[in-house]
Amino acid sequence: MKAKSNLLVAAATLVMMFGLAVPATRAADAFAGYDTAHKTNTAIVPVPRDEKWVQRHEGFVAIAKEGNFDLLFLGDSITDFWRTRGKAVWDTNFAPMKAANFGISGDRTQHVLWRIQNGELDGAHPKLTVLMIGTNNTRTNTAAEIAEGVTAIVKQIQAKCPTGKILLLGVFPRANTPDEAEREKISQKIKDINRIIAGLDDGKSVKYLDIGAKFLDADGKLPKTVMPDLLHPNEKGYQIWADAIAPTVKEMMK
Repeated sequence: MKAKSNLLVAAATLVMMFGLAVPATRAADAFAGYDTAHKTNTAIVPVPRDEKWVQRHEGFVAIAKEGNFDLLFLGDSITDFWRTRGKAVWDTNFAPMKAANFGISGDRTQHVLWRIQNGELDGAHPKLTVLMIGTNNTRTNTAAEIAEGVTAIVKQIQAKCPTGKILLLGVFPRANTPDEAEREKISQKIKDINRIIAGLDDGKSVKYLDIGAKFLDADGKLPKTVMPDLLHPNEKGYQIWADAIAPTVKEMMK
């Protein structure tokens, strides 16, 4: 009974911090095993990175001030590489929608939080923000901590862009480690993250979409023909991504 009470307290704390409208019992189940009393969750503590990173951030701040985009992609290297591996797919599918890409390779939830809090959405009014973040936290944070980081980002986007909508993507599958036990551990963690953040879908301004299965082969494995390093999509992978979200993007931007 005491353990259950502690979980409900943690869930209530999340509600107060981020305004998350979820039933206490569901929140308690989602955050089972997360000990907020004895550990600081680094995934929700905004921090910058190195000088080069700050320069890229400042470039995004300048783009935001101009406000000349309706669709925003926000995330880490998987989003960042729309500029390179996925450029042809981007130019065909999203560039015509007045899209901007604020992805930075290597980012974790805490870095995206810092970027938003330091001007990356100031002056911007995107109709839709496509967010996919959290994979770089999987080696250092628990699933519940990462989900809390994603939740914090969603709430920050809502605060900065109250009239816009958010398409929240589940963390993509990855298998970029030779250690089978480690692969299984990370795979399970990603499933747990996605299970929790799915609850952020409010049926109104936030829609959750998990397209991870579309990258897998018939045996449920992640093929190198789609993600050569078993983490980042190639052009074929970006086409799969675009095909999977394009109808939803168009619908949400109406």
